[in-house]
Amino acid sequence: PSPLSFSLCPGAGGWSPLSSDRYQWLEVDLGGRTRITAVATQGRYGSSDWQTAYLLMFSDTGHNWKQYRQEGSIGAFAGNSNADSVVQHKLQHQVIARYVRLIPLNWNPNGRIGLRLETYGCPYNSDVLSFNGQSSLLYRLTPRPRQMSSESISLKFKTLKNSGILLHAEGQNGHSLTLELEKGKLQLLIRKGTTLSFSPDIRYLVTLGSLLDDQHWHHVAVEHHSNHLKLTVDKNSLGTNLYSDMIIFYTHFSLFISSPVSSSLLHLSQGNVTFSCSEPVFVAMTFTGPQSFLRLPRRIDQSSLGISVGLQFRTWNKAGLLLTFELPNREGRVWLYLSKARTHLQIHKSGRTYMCGSSGSALNDGQWHSVDLISAGGRLTITVDGDEGASAHASPSFLITTGGHIFFGGCPTEENSQECLNPFKAFQGCMRLLTVDNRPLDLIKVQQRLIGNYSHLQIDMCGIIDRCSPSHCEHGGSCSQSWSTFHCNCSGTGYSGATCHSSIYEQSCEAYKHKGNISGYYYIDVDSSGPIKPQLLYCNMTEDNTWMVIHHNNTDLTRVQPSPEVNQHVVHFEYASDEEQLAAIISLSEHCEQEIAYHCRKSRLLTSPEGSPLSWWVGGPGVGQMHTHWGGAPPGSQQCACSLQDNCVDSRYHCNCDADSNEWTNDSGLLTHKETLPVRSLVLGDIQRHGSESTYKVGPLRCHGDKNVWNAAFFDKETSYLHFPTLHGELSADISFLFKTTSSSGVFLENLGIKDFIRIELNSSNEVLFSFDVGNGPLEVSVKAGSPLNDNRWHRIQAERNVKEASLRLDELPAVTQEAPADGHIHLQLNSQLFIGGTASRQKGFRGCIRSLQLNGVTLDLEERAKITPGVQAGCPGHCSSYGSLCQNQGRCVERPTSFSCDCSSSAYTGPFCNKEVSASFKSETSVTYAFKEQMVNELNRSSSASSSFPSSIYSDITLKAENVSLSFRTSQSPALLLYVSSYHREYFAVLLSNSKDAEILRSKVKNLADRQLHVVTISRLADVVSVQVIHTCKQKALDPSSYKVITILTVHFIKHHSLCACLFSIDSEGLDPDLAQIASLGFTGCLSAVLFNSISPLKAALLHPKTSPVTVTGPLIQSICGFTSANLSHATETTHHLSGKRPLVNAIRSDSALIGGVIAVVIFVTVSALAIMARFLYRRKCTCQRQEVKTVKPEDNPELPFRSRITSQNGPTENQKEYFI
Repeated sequence: PSPLSFSLCPGAGGWSPLSSDRYQWLEVDLGGRTRITAVATQGRYGSSDWQTAYLLMFSDTGHNWKQYRQEGSIGAFAGNSNADSVVQHKLQHQVIARYVRLIPLNWNPNGRIGLRLETYGCPYNSDVLSFNGQSSLLYRLTPRPRQMSSESISLKFKTLKNSGILLHAEGQNGHSLTLELEKGKLQLLIRKGTTLSFSPDIRYLVTLGSLLDDQHWHHVAVEHHSNHLKLTVDKNSLGTNLYSDMIIFYTHFSLFISSPVSSSLLHLSQGNVTFSCSEPVFVAMTFTGPQSFLRLPRRIDQSSLGISVGLQFRTWNKAGLLLTFELPNREGRVWLYLSKARTHLQIHKSGRTYMCGSSGSALNDGQWHSVDLISAGGRLTITVDGDEGASAHASPSFLITTGGHIFFGGCPTEENSQECLNPFKAFQGCMRLLTVDNRPLDLIKVQQRLIGNYSHLQIDMCGIIDRCSPSHCEHGGSCSQSWSTFHCNCSGTGYSGATCHSSIYEQSCEAYKHKGNISGYYYIDVDSSGPIKPQLLYCNMTEDNTWMVIHHNNTDLTRVQPSPEVNQHVVHFEYASDEEQLAAIISLSEHCEQEIAYHCRKSRLLTSPEGSPLSWWVGGPGVGQMHTHWGGAPPGSQQCACSLQDNCVDSRYHCNCDADSNEWTNDSGLLTHKETLPVRSLVLGDIQRHGSESTYKVGPLRCHGDKNVWNAAFFDKETSYLHFPTLHGELSADISFLFKTTSSSGVFLENLGIKDFIRIELNSSNEVLFSFDVGNGPLEVSVKAGSPLNDNRWHRIQAERNVKEASLRLDELPAVTQEAPADGHIHLQLNSQLFIGGTASRQKGFRGCIRSLQLNGVTLDLEERAKITPGVQAGCPGHCSSYGSLCQNQGRCVERPTSFSCDCSSSAYTGPFCNKEVSASFKSETSVTYAFKEQMVNELNRSSSASSSFPSSIYSDITLKAENVSLSFRTSQSPALLLYVSSYHREYFAVLLSNSKDAEILRSKVKNLADRQLHVVTISRLADVVSVQVIHTCKQKALDPSSYKVITILTVHFIKHHSLCACLFSIDSEGLDPDLAQIASLGFTGCLSAVLFNSISPLKAALLHPKTSPVTVTGPLIQSICGFTSANLSHATETTHHLSGKRPLVNAIRSDSALIGGVIAVVIFVTVSALAIMARFLYRRKCTCQRQEVKTVKPEDNPELPFRSRITSQNGPTENQKEYFI
């Protein structure tokens, strides 16, 4: 307790009103202004009378009461549960007041209101200065010999006006600082010059506070430390950094206090002037909810003279009834109401509705607005804020007046009340200065029920609060509000959620890649929900590593232009990312590098390790440090890469350029030590000598690897856990992680406080539970999955709690939200360690793996903590069970210790997920020949996935059991041979375009396949079934086995049109079929892409692995951009042909008439092309292939953890996925 306490009714007795209702209160005069620190209550002695909840009010004058709110919004205090126990509440923020008022809200249902009250505090004395709107105070400080490192000005003020200058300070450097009240908010600004008038040089620094025109004391402090300025209003502070030209606190300044408003200043720390403080009395009332109303009678003898009603109001709501009354003899009704933040007047008479105009705008801004309704002389006028020019006028044919009652704010809720009808929303806000027929209304008499009647009103106070000051909207989200809640608009911020807390972007290019995205520009939010802003970076996903590329203002090879006046050439590099973003990217990445190159002729670089360098570069965090090593050399070595490789031009020197040769040479390499990156500037010294020439290049900063994604720990016991420092998330907190387990329950995370807690747990095999308590009682949010979660696969959990709601999301399921209680506790107060994988009681621990755990965007290093914790193992293998499906087009998932990769050796595609096509364009003289070894046949048999019930003796160990062939092509040539497979047994397999109708087996519905568009073909044989899949093709026909002796051909074509042919020949004579030979001699002009024969990709071998593959290329073969996959095309249909007839296929093989049997020794692809870069083909309706512009790629919103591909497993990328290999 503080030194002074005041007790009401100590010992026996107590206060108990005659009537127990919510209109009773106990008011105490403390005898003088007191700094109140706590209050305590008891029930009435020896009775069953006590209150269980109450409101606490304070005032300096006994009027204009202010409600004390805990945590800025909670109005109710917990009371007593019996008559004897004492319940004390220490005030979070001390209150200075003379009067205390306690209003009971609830009481013992078996008794009445009963109270003993005690307050704790100290007497408070202060000097006071008053202003009448014309006065001012000039205070000159004693000159100081030097500038102070820290200065401050503090004061307290109260006013009823919403605008005016509180303080103006001028310095000798021509700058001035001003504290100005504008629409109830305090602005701190700096401007040039000494005049108070507005100038173009004005700079608004900070705006803080709201509703400061409430005639209550508000504390203001301005603190200046070095180049930092902080403004404090009441309990909220906001700071800003000053530029050097903005600092005004120098050796002399004048303090000028002037106020064009009537106000008072208290505790002016730079002065000691004492005057009295006037206290004007304006009695306001608060309409708290939909049941609030005020009913006032009107004198009947004035009903024939019209009516005049005036009032002032303030509200946050756009709609609400201001007043209503009946016309004489109940002939109709009049409503004055707010709609869309404007005043409207509506009259209903004799079954007709009259709209009599609207006035005002933006009347829901929380400021006081006046409204006057005047009906006289057959004219009706509505005036808002005294603006006569914007008044609404009407001339009704009947008199607008009343002889009954006027209702303000709403109507009584009694069902039988016909005197007041309200088709609009009830008003929620404050009213004051009510006048009827130009006579002011005494609201104190209304409160004493001497005039009129009311319900759910708080009289002699305005209870409006600003829920957007300070704003709970994060990351620049805009705050709007109504009387009871607020809303955050997150548009354009890059964040989402009720308070704009959660980032909509990924934290790295690695995360985008594992969601199936392609190379392009992406927004990267390195700290997720943290304070660092998202940044637009290029993600290069064409290599095994995924690179984040941060460009600067000069990445080109640049010639040095020496100047006669300058001995050194200095270059500074400005990066697209700011300092905080750069540091976060480098810290997050596993590896970073930056190319640095110097091309020289008679321009030395470093000379020797012992001497002073002629050139150097500056790099590293902040302003960076000087470095003398060059690319490829270790820091501090003052060497170049050639010195380490022992291949410098002159072995006496450690850099090629130091040889001072007349020939062009260079020193180039990669800087890979993260602590020295990025390169910020380059200083080149030896550039002025005769004959010296040089160029330089500093490439973009490139980083790969996300250290957070695979950071994991394995909990093998129920009693094991990891502990970390307390979670700090009083107002908002987000938690995300991945888990996999075989257990049906366990606690993932727990943090405790004295009463508060937060916990996430696996409640059952298919339910995740998020629970917490911030003082309003436990709140739970649960998500149930449709399938078991203990399937030893990775699942992702995202939980968020803020002042508005709590949400929980599991995998791709929709998020479940739970709203926070209105005007409840909002601060989550924790003090224990954070337990991961278990609890403080060592019960209900989690058994399994937790990975990529992030709290408010900060990743916890589970692996490092697990290395020193018994029962917990660092890392967690087994990712293919969850992410194996990301490997496309027959790619195989391969486990890694902290990740996984895709083996594309059996796929016609390449890339991290085997989803990048290998394409080439051909000319007529080009061919690719792939030679199979005998041992390859067994591998081909396995890769064909063929299964047969035939005896094994039918096939030798060098016989193919099945074939699977797929390819894409684009050409205008017909006829043309696309693919040809032959064997030493003189059987062969061919795919060709032909307009011949000979040996027609299948007819395609596509009229023209030689149309310069891309077409996808898949052919497979399993035993006696051949399947041909062609876009828009579906035809099925039986074969006559008797045709095998002469020729067996499977072809798809149209008469007089170009068609696709899949040909299978079995001939006895030597040499190639004459027709086929003639087509082969023409070659092929066009593009082929993603060619696959069982598990062999000849194009991939020829283009990517020519030196290690048994492949022969004749003529020019270069990569192309001709291909895109069938996922972009219309639905492909499948043609399935059954070769079985009266005789099984096995007999045909035994009679030396096998379709494709034997040892396939050579696969010949006769193709022709034009060189282009291999890429995704951008299909357009005009069928043109255009170069893709670099543009921002919008990521898909993906709940799968943490990666999910948008690429189909069979057909590769979608149309939106374009990849260019430069």
